[in-house]
Amino acid sequence: MNIELNHINCFYGSHQALCDISLCYPLGETIVLLGPSGAGKSSLLKVFNLLEVPSSGDMTIASKHFDFSHPPSEQQIRSLRTNVGMVFQNYNLWPHLTVLDNLIEAPCQVLNMNKAEATEKALKILERLQIDNMALRYPLHLSGGQQQRVAIARALMMEPKILLFDEPTAALDPEITAQVAEIINELSATGITQIIVTHEVDFAKKVASRVVYMEKGKIIEEGDNSCFIHPCSKAFQMYLSH
Repeated sequence: MNIELNHINCFYGSHQALCDISLCYPLGETIVLLGPSGAGKSSLLKVFNLLEVPSSGDMTIASKHFDFSHPPSEQQIRSLRTNVGMVFQNYNLWPHLTVLDNLIEAPCQVLNMNKAEATEKALKILERLQIDNMALRYPLHLSGGQQQRVAIARALMMEPKILLFDEPTAALDPEITAQVAEIINELSATGITQIIVTHEVDFAKKVASRVVYMEKGKIIEEGDNSCFIHPCSKAFQMYLSH
């Protein structure tokens, strides 16, 4: 199965955020969306789980097809999001819940998992991400890097086929950034598809199996990891040299 976008256009009022975007990738890739501010990276990321619904085009993702000449129903969007998880830039953790309760809330509410089963699963994921000793802490008592891991753990609880990351290393120091890169590489070894928005080239080089370079809502260049060494376009070459 592939992730496929055909002729996707998105508007905010009169501003066109995405211009005729077409992509096709097999599942299991780690796809990095790169580009300057205002390139359309975050808008494109949001299309993959329909936080942003395009005005035209079509998309096939997680065995579901959407034709945007008709708006998708709430049920279709909810169903898609059980397969396409999102790790937000500001983590979006519930401050009044412990780490463990943050993880088990959605599986219990959305998947009707029982609490004991969800707790066992959560503790295994926290252990895998090396934060099982923080299960009973509250998010405000965690560092940025620890909150990032909790956000990743919470997304993994839903067993998504595809995991979206919006600037996963923003405001993190180099050591924590390296740890996030390790986690993403470990996840890619499990076969999960990851799509990552970042502006950090060094981080992108460590994790990307595919790279998409964007400017002004358009794809300028795309290819595998070798694009970092041999960029084809002048624009990407200049971006990498900054």
